[in-house]
Formats: sequence, structure tokens, C-alpha cells
Amino acid sequence: MTHPRDVLLGAQAIAGLLPVCDHYSGVEARMRKSLQLQTEMAEEFGTCVFDVTLDCEDGAPVGGEAEHALLVTELALGAAPQARVGVRVHPVDHPAFEADVAQIAGKAGPHLAHIMIPKVESVDDVIRAEKALLSAYPLGLPLQVLIESPGAVHRAFDIAAHPRVQSLSFGLMDFVSAHAGAIPADGMGLEGQFTHPLVLRAKMEIASAAHAFGKVPSHCVVTEFSDVAAMRTAARRAAREFGYTRMWSIHPSQIRPILEAFSPDERQIETASAILLAAARADWAPISHAGALHDRASYRHFWQVLERAHATGRALPAEVAPWF
Repeated sequence: MTHPRDVLLGAQAIAGLLPVCDHYSGVEARMRKSLQLQTEMAEEFGTCVFDVTLDCEDGAPVGGEAEHALLVTELALGAAPQARVGVRVHPVDHPAFEADVAQIAGKAGPHLAHIMIPKVESVDDVIRAEKALLSAYPLGLPLQVLIESPGAVHRAFDIAAHPRVQSLSFGLMDFVSAHAGAIPADGMGLEGQFTHPLVLRAKMEIASAAHAFGKVPSHCVVTEFSDVAAMRTAARRAAREFGYTRMWSIHPSQIRPILEAFSPDERQIETASAILLAAARADWAPISHAGALHDRASYRHFWQVLERAHATGRALPAEVAPWF
């Protein structure tokens, strides 16, 4: 039987199916606990269900950037073999940027899943980051970028088009701050970030730019980490209303709500499985299912449902399990 991936994706394939949760930590004790939690949950779910991104930008004390880069390198080198570890370095115009990349990518490159570049303003910043990366680690790594200003939102499509870019994230708090008070402070909060028109426009532009070039849009943080129900609602809205396929976590309590919100439910998995199995039996010609016509356009959607179910550790019907 022909594998669905060989038939359906082609030019629509995304830049690597990433875990739906990207968990950030920058304090040593929390970084170590995050890596341990990643290992524990990988054992629980049977797959790595979230990335750990070790943070230099917000984690390093002023004047201690070099020491923090050494610590991050040590942690990346000591992570479990199947771990997915990324690093957020300083922005390209920060004095520590070049040293961050040289130290961390140069020493721990083979152990890293990605490098996150914050405060990207244009594709020129991506080019500069790529040059530094390849100088330190010639095999290269995916670059994930953080869009944090109105100008960067305006240039999001150009940034997403760069072949080294794997994912675009929205930096909510810096975006609001960049408006000199024109967006009220509650635009950074749980309610305001889903109601203020300028914030909503930025979220949609970033998601659209990412999808236009087969990249992964990653939703911003929710700072109210103690409110698990609110976190679950925000994650569900990011996934279902705004087209995001990944989301940041800044506290361990946010990881499971993100997984739940971005995972297909049992009904979606059953429907996708039934349609794809019928399509495979028809050699991927059009079929009728439950009174509706399906062809390769809808098959592609349902295959991506199953891929996301697998990536989030959901149980799959025995008939489709061999595809994974």
C-alpha cells in the first residue's frame, strides 16, 4: 500500500512536523527540571511531545552572558539522546549574539533541534543569523524566529520565505510595548490578546505568512500560568481560530493544556482514519464517505490530522498504525 505521505503532501509538506508545545526556561534549576520532565513525558506518551528551549535572551544576567552560554551548552550536551532541545540566543544586534552562537552551536550543534532568533526585523537579520550559525556549525540547524514589532509583522512573509526559517513565533509583550501606549496593557493579558484589533491582526498575519511558505506558526505566551482553565481556552482558540499549530509554554502547568488543545480528539482521529483507509483502497482516487465527496485535497487534511495525533501521543486505530 502506498504511504499517504508519498501521495498527498508534495509541495504542501511543512518544514518538519514539530511538537505542538515549545517550553521555555532560562534559570538553571528550571532548565534542568524541564529537560527531566521532557524525558518523563516522552516515556508516558511514547514520543517527545514538547520541545525544551533553553533561554539565553531572558535567562542570562546582564554581564553574565558568556557564563550562561557555557551553562546552556553543558545542558544541551548532557540531555537525553532522544531529547529535543532548542536555544534562544540574544538578538542579532546584541553584543553577545555572535559569542552565543559560536559557543552553543559550535560545541553542541549536533544535540540541538533549532536556534531561536528573537527580535527579527527583516530577512537581513535571518541572513546574518544564518551566516553566524554556519560559521560555528557548518552542518546548520533550523532557525526559528520571533516576530515582535509592527515592522516585523509587515515583513513576515519575506521572513517566512527564507529557506532556513522553520517556524515563526509571535512576541506578544514586545509587540504591545512597541506601540508606545497605543495598545493598553491589557492587550498583553489573556482577554486583551484575543480582542484588541491590532494584536489580532498581527497574529493572523504571522500565521498566514507561515502557512504560505510551509512553516510552523507558534502562538505567544499566556502569562497567567496559574489559571489552567484559561490557558486551555487560550490554546484552543489559538489552534482553532487563528491557525497556529504550536504554542509557547513558560510554566510546566501549561504543557498539558497545550497538548490537549492542539491534539485531535477521538472523533477526528476516527473520521480521518476511515477516510484515508477508504482512499488507500481506492488508490487515492475520489471517494464518497458519509454522503460527502473526498479527494486528494481533503485527504491531505486528514493525513495531517493523523500526523498531529501521532506527534501528540494520541492512540491511533490499529489499521493506520503501520503508517507510523
